[in-house]
Amino acid sequence: MKVVYDLIIIGSGPAGINSGIYAARYKLKTLIIGEINGGMAASAHEICNLISYKTIKGFEFAMKLKEQIEHLGVKIISKKVVDIKKDKLFEVNVEDEIFFSKKIIFATGSEKRKLNIKDEGKYVGRGISYCATCDAAFFKNKIVSVVGGSDAALTAALLLSEFASKVYLIYRKDKFFRAEPAWVEAVEKNEKIQTMFNLNVIELFGEKFLEKIKLDNGLILDASGLFIEIGSNPSSNLASQLGVNLENNFIIVDINQETNIKGVFAAGDVTNNNLKQIITAAAGGAIATTQIYKEIKSDV
Repeated sequence: MKVVYDLIIIGSGPAGINSGIYAARYKLKTLIIGEINGGMAASAHEICNLISYKTIKGFEFAMKLKEQIEHLGVKIISKKVVDIKKDKLFEVNVEDEIFFSKKIIFATGSEKRKLNIKDEGKYVGRGISYCATCDAAFFKNKIVSVVGGSDAALTAALLLSEFASKVYLIYRKDKFFRAEPAWVEAVEKNEKIQTMFNLNVIELFGEKFLEKIKLDNGLILDASGLFIEIGSNPSSNLASQLGVNLENNFIIVDINQETNIKGVFAAGDVTNNNLKQIITAAAGGAIATTQIYKEIKSDV
């Protein structure tokens, strides 16, 4: 006999898990499917901006999310969704089976853009980081580099300057077009930060840990750390295949987190919200599930 869920949530980060928490409270038959428990938050060294926590490790936070959702009896599976179709019900195809649901929430988050150069993966966690807030303190009195020219890159450089002995800020264009003038001024006044324009990192060196980087002008710099801040890409491919409207690849949602496709909702970093944070992702999940509950209740 075919099992039909009221709600399938795709993604097991803060948005997906909080959606599941609210679904449990509303007594909705719910399934969460996510590849990475905790989402991008799980990779953070420390999270310091959550209410009720002075600080918490990303991995610990992810485990607490999983513990809470399992305590509430919501089924969660660690698999990849490969396809979704809509007929009378949504058909969610994972690696080896198909699940059916009345409603869908995309909580698929986003993925940090990578430089896509040789050995980048080798040095992740061994000098390469995609989160200065998470890892800056590990580079006390060391020489580090930041790649990027947005507010995120400049604020990363400023944060790192509080720990590192020197910070190279490397940008591929000739000036900071996208950054706020206030951040640009702060960087220019900071004696620890050296800006380097019209350059790209093309090669990495080091035995077990990153030691040096090479730029496309041939210059080789000492660098124990390389922080990559070149933006992120929303994980919206599945939603797009279903016909969901996107804006710059972010899922467009209304005030109830609903998309243009009836029964399809989205929450978290994959949506066109203005603030990509754990707390706003969780809030979006709560809003989406509340609307879903109202719709399902009205159909009874």
